Amino acid sequence: MKLLRWGERGAERPGVLDAQGRIRDLSSVLDDISGKTLGRLGEIGDLERLPIVPGSPRIGACVSAVGKMICIGLNYADHAAEAGLAVPAEPIIFFKATSSICGPDDDLVLPKGSSKVDWEVELGVVIGKSLAYCDESEARKAIAGYCVINDLSERGWQLERGGQWVKGKSADGFGPMGPWLVTADSVMDDSALRLWLEVDGHRYQDSSTAQMVFKPAFLVSYLSQFMSLQPGDVISTGTPPGVGLGLKPPVYLRAGQVVRLGIEGLGVQTQRVVAHS
Repeated sequence: MKLLRWGERGAERPGVLDAQGRIRDLSSVLDDISGKTLGRLGEIGDLERLPIVPGSPRIGACVSAVGKMICIGLNYADHAAEAGLAVPAEPIIFFKATSSICGPDDDLVLPKGSSKVDWEVELGVVIGKSLAYCDESEARKAIAGYCVINDLSERGWQLERGGQWVKGKSADGFGPMGPWLVTADSVMDDSALRLWLEVDGHRYQDSSTAQMVFKPAFLVSYLSQFMSLQPGDVISTGTPPGVGLGLKPPVYLRAGQVVRLGIEGLGVQTQRVVAHS
């Protein structure tokens, strides 16, 4: 099942894609797509009885009211190599402010004073039930679904300004998520999904989640040893090689460019890069 949220920013409504790729309005069944409603997906029933949403509305982030956005660093061995860093023995964990979350096709507004804004296509994992201290078997059952995330970063703020990575990761619009939340039962193998990213039609990232150092179920289990996870929490599982920072010389985003990225079966995002007014 492909769940989504459609409508103007701040007034999104829940929806679901039918077999023909049309958006069906879920408002009569669920208030929203959020941690509070992920346990009620069985109530959706026959999609043909739901009204079709006309036109091509804006698509918002596929999950609302995210409690925690947890990110994993250097989770692809070849990405660690391009960054000149060792493959970590345990997952590197950092947080991204939930205020960075936005729709998959919203404009990327370059933050004031930024000069090194970079891209990172990542597989997002959405938690569907509360858990703590769980093993991998329980962790896999707690995954509600998957989505595309662009973990945008300001590298100067992340790496050159001291402190933790979070300040280089959390600008408004630095967390495009969606277009869809694809439920776990619709994803055959989360460790064999192709993911890619292009800027102005040039493909910089092209890899597979098979290259992950730490797989999704392990990450959920691992994180649960340090913090409880709640429905609607999101884990961004790391990026493959091809980020701007790793190029020689480095390449960063400029106003007027277009970023396009996707993951097999999970949809495509498109962001137009614009200068801050």
